[in-house]
Amino acid sequence: MNKVYEADIRARAADRELIEVLTAISAVSKRMARKLTILADQSQSAEGGKADEQNGRYGCHHRRIAERRCRY
Repeated sequence: MNKVYEADIRARAADRELIEVLTAISAVSKRMARKLTILADQSQSAEGGKADEQNGRYGCHHRRIAERRCRY
């Protein structure tokens, strides 16, 4: 075999291995996210809160805006 062909075979094998590792990481991440979501929902339910509530946040800045009062 020539050296270019051997290098190509090694590169393809490395690519396949990388794809397998990334796929495994993705599967584990998905499983962990699902379990964390379940735990968060259970914790929220145990505290008596609503699972779909945003914890009192307003708007996109997640801070309450102080009431504005006109002082004349």
